Amino acid sequence: MKEHYYDKLLNIKTKGGQHDGPRPFANKLLHYHPYEPTPYSALEELFHHYEVKSSDRVVDFGCGKGRLNFYLHYFFHAEVVGVEMNESLYQAAIDNQGNYARKTKKERDQIQFHCCLAEEYEIDARDNRFYFFNPFSIQVFRKIVDNILLSVEKVVREIELVLYYPSEDYIYFLENQTSFGLKGEVQLPHLYEQNPNERFLIYRLDF
Repeated sequence: MKEHYYDKLLNIKTKGGQHDGPRPFANKLLHYHPYEPTPYSALEELFHHYEVKSSDRVVDFGCGKGRLNFYLHYFFHAEVVGVEMNESLYQAAIDNQGNYARKTKKERDQIQFHCCLAEEYEIDARDNRFYFFNPFSIQVFRKIVDNILLSVEKVVREIELVLYYPSEDYIYFLENQTSFGLKGEVQLPHLYEQNPNERFLIYRLDF
C-alpha cells in the first residue's frame, strides 16, 4: 500500500525494474548489483530516527529511478543527487523528475541525476550525506569512500554514510580501515528479527 501511496503522492513510478546494465559498462557488471528501491516503509522508519536538514546535500549511489531522491526533497527540502550507471534507470529517473516537478511545483534545480559509474562521480564540496543500499562490490565501495575522503581533505565538513542492508565487507572496511565511526543503527520492526540485514547503519567521519 505504501509503495502505491507515495509513488502517487510524488507522481513518480519507482516500483520494480531490475534491468541489465548498459553495454558501455558491461565489464563492470560483476561489481554492480541489480536495482531494488528501498521500501517506503523502511524510509519512514529511518527518517523517524535520522535527521536530514534542508542544508544537507545527499548523494544516493545506485539511485535507480530516484525514489529516495524525491522522498528526501519532498519531505525535507534537501538537495539531492542520484548516481546511476544504468541508462534505462537513469532515463526513468529523469522522466520521474519531470512528473514530480509538474505535480509538486517544487524547484527542479535541487534534484540532479548523473549517468555514470559510481566511482567516477566527482564528489562535490557540498556533498555531505551518502546513501548506499548495498549497490556494488566492496572494491567499488572502497573507491567511493576514498573519493569522499579526498574531497574532505580539500573542503573539511561533516560527513555521514547511511547503509541499508549493509554487507559485512562494508562494515569491516569502515570500522577497521577508515576513520568512520558508527553513529547509530535503525532496525526495521518485525523484519530485523527474521533477517538481521534489515537495518540501517549510520557512520560519521571522525576527525
